[in-house]
Amino acid sequence: MTKAELIDKMAKEAGITKVAAAKALDSFMDGVTKTLKKKDGKVTLVGFGTFAKIRRKARKGRNPQTGEPIKIKACNVVKFKPGKSLKDSM
Repeated sequence: MTKAELIDKMAKEAGITKVAAAKALDSFMDGVTKTLKKKDGKVTLVGFGTFAKIRRKARKGRNPQTGEPIKIKACNVVKFKPGKSLKDSM
């Protein structure tokens, strides 16, 4: 599902305009992004799941084309853990 398809579905089910649905979705994504930028950023949506920021350690890798070893820097990544309701619905 694309962002446009999600906006269409939100507008239809909530009985609002596509513009209002787009603003709501943008606001949600902005809120999640700002929260995850914080030191211990975590967003929990009960029944749906949890978005959490984790620190991935620096590690050694290998260039698949040349086989040459490379260093991969440490970085922050977003991890999603689905909630019970979401798991059960699959």
